[in-house]
Amino acid sequence: MRKRTQFAAMLALTAAAATARADGPFTVFIAEGGVTVHGTYSLTAGVAWPSKWRHTSHSGVWTAQTEFFVSHWSAKLDGHRESFTQVGLSPILRYRFDHGRSDWFAEGGIGLSYIDGLYQRDHKRFSTRFNFHDTIGFGRSFGANREHELGL
Repeated sequence: MRKRTQFAAMLALTAAAATARADGPFTVFIAEGGVTVHGTYSLTAGVAWPSKWRHTSHSGVWTAQTEFFVSHWSAKLDGHRESFTQVGLSPILRYRFDHGRSDWFAEGGIGLSYIDGLYQRDHKRFSTRFNFHDTIGFGRSFGANREHELGL
């Protein structure tokens, strides 16, 4: 029950951070991690806000944003299920193709995260509650002003 209360509080903080942002557009996102072969699943909610940094290359446009997220994930450990809450902050670089005119983009970044428990399995072990968090993805923007996105 304590883990669910922590996760609800983190989601409320995420929503508060989203509504407190007044100096530019922000994105609210939800990501579901599915169930892996090892029985681990996750659900992530977060906010992203753009930077003013922009760089035009010979065939595309680079932009940057910062993401704050909260994840709740669950794993089978020693025959029973354990839940974890993870919070993180990551700078993300995004490349938009066709001199920035394309609806398609690629993105990636490396940030920091904190998890409320120490994850240990036979095949995987986190040595600390503080970890690096990496992101890589591809996506497409939709809408008249690219106000919607679908990413993987």
